[in-house]
Parts: sequence; structure tokens; C-alpha cells
Amino acid sequence: MSYFLLRRTFSFVLTLLVVSAVVFAVMNILPGDPALTILGMDATEDALAALREELALNDPVLTRYVHWVWDALHGDFGISHSFRVPVFDLVVERLPLTISLAVSGMVFTVILALALGIGAAANHRKPGDWGVMFLSQLGIAVPAFWLSLLLVMLFAVKLRWLPPGGFPGWSDPWEAIKALILPTVALALVQSAVLARVTRSSALEVMRLDYIRTARAMGFSRRRVLWRHVLPNALIPIVTIVGMQFAALVTGTIVIENVFYLPGLGRLIFQSIANRDLPSVQALVMLFAAIVVTANFVVDLLYVAIDPRLKARS
Repeated sequence: MSYFLLRRTFSFVLTLLVVSAVVFAVMNILPGDPALTILGMDATEDALAALREELALNDPVLTRYVHWVWDALHGDFGISHSFRVPVFDLVVERLPLTISLAVSGMVFTVILALALGIGAAANHRKPGDWGVMFLSQLGIAVPAFWLSLLLVMLFAVKLRWLPPGGFPGWSDPWEAIKALILPTVALALVQSAVLARVTRSSALEVMRLDYIRTARAMGFSRRRVLWRHVLPNALIPIVTIVGMQFAALVTGTIVIENVFYLPGLGRLIFQSIANRDLPSVQALVMLFAAIVVTANFVVDLLYVAIDPRLKARS
């Protein structure tokens, strides 16, 4: 077990290093002057020279990369040129909202998808199964931002049940939860459609195995067979999709937060790109990439927890 963890941890760290090198290269090595990108075409030579000195653009690329990684490990991502505060402070301020939105979306996705997927598998080739497959296909085809607009028009504009956007802060928990309901649903419905289909397929494959027929022959209830025997043995592909979807939910907040005007990391990176705030964009892209890599690392560990036999094959 220790060797497995050591190897997976080494792969995780190496992947993060490669990702950091790619992010830094895209922002600093590709053709173009970062200082000119930040200040614009009307900037004077003196202003460009001063900014190049401030960003250490005159240093060798490898030296800048090493300094950037070292500073990032110590929580120093530089100063935001548009907000004039440390980027780390901006991330700390906005991260809780984005994580709350992603986690709530993931919980809603898993609950809805497991219920629909297992229900469809239990009613294979019946109207319930066909209905779930139709709805899931429809959910996959609908873009999240368009679904967001429909939800706002229905529940905020027409019915006036929920706020159309904005976030009042956590000082009033009920108002904060109400503000996150529509974004959570918009994020989760599309992902639920994908996960429901995977759950159905995986459950159907397990239901054809001999020990499931034996469990039924022993007189176990249908519910016990489905939730105690079918679902635990169908979790490997489900966990794979859940790990990928959590990363997709976090990065998907870039669109959803701008639709609902939520002050999270998604809106921050949009504002940073619009303001040509290179240090903020670089830090946020690296953060989103790190979340994706971390999600994959956690999925690898969950594989072994679900099925220890995989450890010997890895």
C-alpha cells in the first residue's frame, strides 16, 4: 500500500510541475510582450520598461519560472495590476463561493444521477428507462449557460421565487443559499445527465452477473439487491466520471458565475482577462489546473478503497 501511495504521489507532483511549466510557458514564452499586453498599445516606452522590470521580464525565462514556482509554494502569486492587491488575497476572498457552488452542484448531481441511473437500470426497457434516457440525452444537449437563462426567466423573472443573480454574502445564510440554488441547478442538471447514463450502463452490466441472480434467488428484496449489491460493485466507472465532473464543475463556474453575477473565482478570472491582469490570470489558470489534477489523484485513491484488487494490478 505504501508503494502504491508513493508512486501515485510522485505522479501527482510530477503532473503538477508539468502543468505549471505549461501554464508559465503559455503566459510568458509564446510570441508577444506581456508588458505590452497589460498596458496596451498606447503605453510609453518608459512605462513598458518599468513594468518589465517590475515583472522581472528582463531575467532569463528559467530563472523567472523557478522564482514563480517558489513564490507560489509560499502563497505569493504577485500583485494584481487591476485590483492593486496581492493575488493570493483575491483568491482567498473568492475561493469559498466557488468551492461552495461546485460542492453543492456535485452533491446534487450525484444524488439525482444515482437515483435516475439505478431506477432506469431496475426498469430496463420499460417506460421509466426510456424516460430517463430521453431526459438525459436532452440534458447533455442543452448548454449550461442557456439553461441558466431559462431558469432565471422562469424562477426569478416570472415566478419571482428566487433572486436572478448576485450574492448577498454569508451574513444571512438563508439569502445566500437562495442565491446559490439556481446556479447549482444549472451546473448540476447537465452533469447529472451524463452521470445517470453511466450509472445505468454500469448497473446493467453488474445486474447480469451470477451473484446478483443468486441474491435474487435467495429472496432478497429488490431494493436491497440494487443498493447493497449492484451499486457498490458498479462504482468504479461512476467514481471515474464523478472525479472528472467535479473538475468540470469547478471550471464550469467561469460561465455560471458570470451569468448569475457571482463574485467567485470564475468571475475573477473573466475580469482579469478583460483587464489584461497577467499575474491574476496566471495564478487562476494554475489553480484551476491544480484542482483538476487533484481530483484525478483523489479518484485514483478511491479506486483502491472501492476495490483493493486494483492495487495489485497498478
